[in-house]
Amino acid sequence: MDHETPVYLHQLPVPGEDRYASLALVNTRFTVSHGRVDLLDDTEAAHLWLVRHALLCDGVPLNGRQSGRLRALREALRALFAARVDGLPPSADALGTLNAALAAAPATPRLAWGAEGPRRADVPDSGNPAAAALSLLAEDATDLLTGADADQLTECAAQGCARWFLRSHGARRWCTTKCGNRVRAARAYAARKAGSP
Repeated sequence: MDHETPVYLHQLPVPGEDRYASLALVNTRFTVSHGRVDLLDDTEAAHLWLVRHALLCDGVPLNGRQSGRLRALREALRALFAARVDGLPPSADALGTLNAALAAAPATPRLAWGAEGPRRADVPDSGNPAAAALSLLAEDATDLLTGADADQLTECAAQGCARWFLRSHGARRWCTTKCGNRVRAARAYAARKAGSP
């Protein structure tokens, strides 16, 4: 008997996560049919996420306070993304959390010169690796919110999904085809139910 491996929502690629780690961070909390999923729900999970995104070395420990700061940054970024999309000023708390992460381990500006020519290659403060990881995520989010991609930032329109992505074209409303299929199936079911006697 051939068993198909289930595809979990968090394993499906979301447009923009490959370019912005901060977008991937925001998408570590979402809802599926069986309930809420938090990929950073404990210190071990937060550590694993940072390692998988090359923001922290595997041998560097992460404590509960640091994982709490990572989750707080995630929630601040969610609020900042929503404020950006809604054209409203963000809460002082969300902005303060992002700015505190930026200031905790500021990067030293550097110019690197390789075969492709000059490029900026800032070096993060390595005295506190966890703070450096948060600082890099905060800087990444700042680049996203202030850069050309900010206009493509959108939240998935599927009920309960709550993931963010970069819209590749104006008509795109869902982070993945799986979310789009769920919405279409729900609409079809509602239409059949409304039409039945």
